[in-house]
Amino acid sequence: QVQLVESGGGFVQPGGSLRLSCAASMSMFSTYVMHWYRQGPGKERELVARIASTTSTYYTDSVKGRFTISRDNAKKTVSLQMNSLKPEDTAVYYCNALQVITSQEYWGPGTQVTVSS
Repeated sequence: QVQLVESGGGFVQPGGSLRLSCAASMSMFSTYVMHWYRQGPGKERELVARIASTTSTYYTDSVKGRFTISRDNAKKTVSLQMNSLKPEDTAVYYCNALQVITSQEYWGPGTQVTVSS
């Protein structure tokens, strides 16, 4: 059974940093486009960042210049380095894997990030 497991969430003060990691168990990990989504209190789930198998990246405007997504295909992991965190970054962060050709998609259970003074 394929699993995505996030780690690295927690509580941080504004201006602080956190690094989220997602460990995947599926085969052919390198063929999956990996995403980080988040869902804040009372908000809809939104795409935060994406990294393709070619390592091209996308960031939503609100995190550009602060967040960096990366992947290690050998270790089957994807990470999200989050700097200069703001209270509005508070959310449950989810790892998502999508194989474009087959539309096979997987979600992790999520990890809570709380930014507060």
